[in-house]
Amino acid sequence: MRLKFLENLAKFSAILAGLLLTSITLMTCLSLLGRNTTGMTLVGDFELTAMTAGATIALFLPWCQIKRGNIIVDFFTARASARTNAMLDRLGALLLGLVMVLLTWRTFLGGLNAWNTQSSSMMLGFPEWIVYCFMVPPIALTALIGLWQAAMGLEAEAGT
Repeated sequence: MRLKFLENLAKFSAILAGLLLTSITLMTCLSLLGRNTTGMTLVGDFELTAMTAGATIALFLPWCQIKRGNIIVDFFTARASARTNAMLDRLGALLLGLVMVLLTWRTFLGGLNAWNTQSSSMMLGFPEWIVYCFMVPPIALTALIGLWQAAMGLEAEAGT
């Protein structure tokens, strides 16, 4: 498996997140416009906003990791050698990958629980398991990217 393939999956995930975020923003604007002009609002708009926000955050994670967009505090390593910094970057990618594996597992179990209990939002009755379906694949992809970066090194990335 090449990094370019992972990068394309991460890009697709980010595009999907952008589309979801744009649609929920437009829905919120429409709801606010209706509330402030005609007094009518979209029922459950806050529920959809909360659910979509969670899904979009998960969908943006792979792109953030592949582009190394996480915050790095280099106060203690600013004077370290390039080799030491590369080793620490790989260690950080490994730790992130392992945490994302754990998060994938727990999110998957949460989705199964939501499916089994048929839990849904209060106002709309929107099934919660659908949100989990949008969250598990990008979190798993983030884990895969982090583990790939740890194994192959961050300098092996495309475009760097």
